[in-house]
Amino acid sequence: MELKGEVQEMITYEQKQQIEELKKKYEDIIEVFHPEDKGERLRELEEESLKPDFWTDQKKAQQVNKEIQMIKKIVEDMRKIKSLFEDLEVGIELAEEDPSMEEHVESIIGEISRRLRDFELELMLNGKFDDSNAYLTIHPGAGGTESQDWASMLLRMYTRWAERRGYSAELVDYQEGEEAGIKSATLYIKGDFAYGYLKYERGVHRLVRISPFDANKRRHTSFASVNVLPEIEDDIDIEIRPEDLRVDTYRASGAGGQYVNKTESAIRITHIPTGIVVSCQTERSQLQNRETAMKMLKARLYQLEVEKRRKQIEQIQGELRDISWGNQIRSYVFQPYTMVKDHRTDVETGNIEAVMDGEIDEFIEAELVYYAKLGLNE
Repeated sequence: MELKGEVQEMITYEQKQQIEELKKKYEDIIEVFHPEDKGERLRELEEESLKPDFWTDQKKAQQVNKEIQMIKKIVEDMRKIKSLFEDLEVGIELAEEDPSMEEHVESIIGEISRRLRDFELELMLNGKFDDSNAYLTIHPGAGGTESQDWASMLLRMYTRWAERRGYSAELVDYQEGEEAGIKSATLYIKGDFAYGYLKYERGVHRLVRISPFDANKRRHTSFASVNVLPEIEDDIDIEIRPEDLRVDTYRASGAGGQYVNKTESAIRITHIPTGIVVSCQTERSQLQNRETAMKMLKARLYQLEVEKRRKQIEQIQGELRDISWGNQIRSYVFQPYTMVKDHRTDVETGNIEAVMDGEIDEFIEAELVYYAKLGLNE
């Protein structure tokens, strides 16, 4: 999509740069979306919906209709964005003769920017559970107090991120560190597309700083792992046999009020075949804690199946990078300089204070684009 050369000369350098960035973003979306493939898929689905026996299987019919509406909306959104670029070219030509049109040009640029952002989210957040709430669990790596403190810093970062988006963030499990920080914590983050936004935060996060716990003020490197699971509703078919479970009760610890040490309301469930362990201590009722823990277990078992499928795809396609959640995905450097860098997307910023205060959307959006291009959306 090219704007005429003589037209480009009539706009400011800043506007030209912004337009070029928007054009690049649009082209990236086209590369991911493949309009021809979607059009062919839409024709197939519409033909299927016209068959006499279409409604025999109502569940399947509803899924087909849902996909039809989704593709139609995306196609229409793309048409509108393309039309706006055409309006922009006309607006710039008019502004050459009428300076009062410059405000109109600015409004079109703003509208294109907004629609592209909305469209990117529609395109990227289309995984099976992307619209679900999320469980985010943080574990410190080796290193004792250093890594436990780092884990607590990440806990605050994600809590602040959720608050900035208007989501609720509730601690469902919390184990305090020995001197500072945490041994583990699980946040239940509730809000539209919480899991879709957070799913690629899964992995190892690395901290480099002058340790506040080192009397010699030496530089230390600490690690903490983040895992993210969708909230799985009861209608998802994942078999969990009672005989495969070991359920333990214990007294809750950490944040939770005066009641926590009076009754054994906290629940720990071990899935014996896989060795997966989940726990919940946030509720006063043992029954409520058990229900939450079972939801978390269901999500972990679903994640196992996703990982199996992902590895199969990687073997077929040839994965460009190792994306297993046990590998370092991002570094946070406080000294001798300030930098946060994602090692998958190469996105980086020097404003580490803002990042630790929850401003991580730049990284999250880049992750969504990165994995969509790899064809690995969950």
